[in-house]
Amino acid sequence: MDRQPTLDGPTLHLRPLEEADWAALYAVASDPLIWAVHPAHDRWREPVFREFFEGAISGGGALAVIDRASGRIVGSSRFQGYEPANGGSVEIGWTFLSRACWGGDTNRELKRLMLGHALNSVERVLFRVGEQNLRSRGAMEKIGGRLTDRRDDVVMNGTVVPHVIYEISREDFRKGPLARA
Repeated sequence: MDRQPTLDGPTLHLRPLEEADWAALYAVASDPLIWAVHPAHDRWREPVFREFFEGAISGGGALAVIDRASGRIVGSSRFQGYEPANGGSVEIGWTFLSRACWGGDTNRELKRLMLGHALNSVERVLFRVGEQNLRSRGAMEKIGGRLTDRRDDVVMNGTVVPHVIYEISREDFRKGPLARA
């Protein structure tokens, strides 16, 4: 599976994240309200975001989310944890968007593009969401994510943060709300 594709939708262009994107992406990420309900609520701080960004670059799979009308970066997302066995799976996550993109169709288009690409290669896509991150959990349900019984504890800033796992299978995607988008 190509974890760093170039994908185009009606309003978004996704491409591999590059070192040169640092300033534009941090300009988006430096808004503390983006991270207010996120488990990493201090990710707006430059040293914390620098670590996040460097992990995105070194780990591969990171994408810049670009508004096609303005040509500006409005966020990022990643393909992570690719597992080709048993039909295959990959995780989509680490997604954040500028507040100007909240409440509209941007997240739906982003996830539709990424899911469509991933589900050509794998049977299911996983999403790891902080248990208390109600905004992201609501967004998962809007796009047809099915809450599984799996849990994962992630250490963030020295604290264990419980995460829940959502899943969208190839079949669910074909029948779900994003197929009609």
